[in-house]
Amino acid sequence: MHIEFARAGRDGKDLEQKLEHHMYRLLTVVEAGGARGVRLIEEGKRLCKRVQQFVNLKLSENHVDDEALELACFALQLPSKNVKLLTPGKMGQVSLKDRCEQAAELLISTAADHVEPDLLERATTILRAMPHRNTKMDEARLLADAVNLDDFGITGLIMQAMQLSRQNAGVEQVADGFQKRRDYGYWEARLKDGFHYEPVRKLARERLKYATQVVDLLLAELKEDQGL
Repeated sequence: MHIEFARAGRDGKDLEQKLEHHMYRLLTVVEAGGARGVRLIEEGKRLCKRVQQFVNLKLSENHVDDEALELACFALQLPSKNVKLLTPGKMGQVSLKDRCEQAAELLISTAADHVEPDLLERATTILRAMPHRNTKMDEARLLADAVNLDDFGITGLIMQAMQLSRQNAGVEQVADGFQKRRDYGYWEARLKDGFHYEPVRKLARERLKYATQVVDLLLAELKEDQGL
């Protein structure tokens, strides 16, 4: 894990290492079975890479704050000790607004002593601007599109299955939830309103096609099981 959060300065390298080690400790959590896992760190890296791809595609014509964006990406992975702070819906998902608000609060409460105040403010500003559809902040728009893309495609299916499993739901609920959303026009609405940049919307639409094929195959298998 390599994080370049700290700004240049006399003590810049020390601050960078201090923050990197602290975030690593926060994101290395005890998983099932008592082992310490790096799943949240890997998710943060994956989100950072996706945002960087969007930047490389020049979706934004302006210079973006790379340091604050990276910190915001990892803040979105911070685990909460209070599970009641986030209330998932029937399909196991948490609203973008709730997720961003919690990430901002957790970043302030767990990392304020390890982050330069200016960088902390820039990162939390991005997080709090993300849910606003009409935000003019390029960093918030890029990160919101990157997060929303996770709801689509095979990635979205796996993420939903993981979330539903925490609610003691199984394979049938995953397939049924996707099917209902398709029948009710949920995915088309998300494609229309869930993205700021057309190239990302196009990518989400392509991923949705693959997810639909997988769910159709899954539904066929479940139907076969019922006939045995």
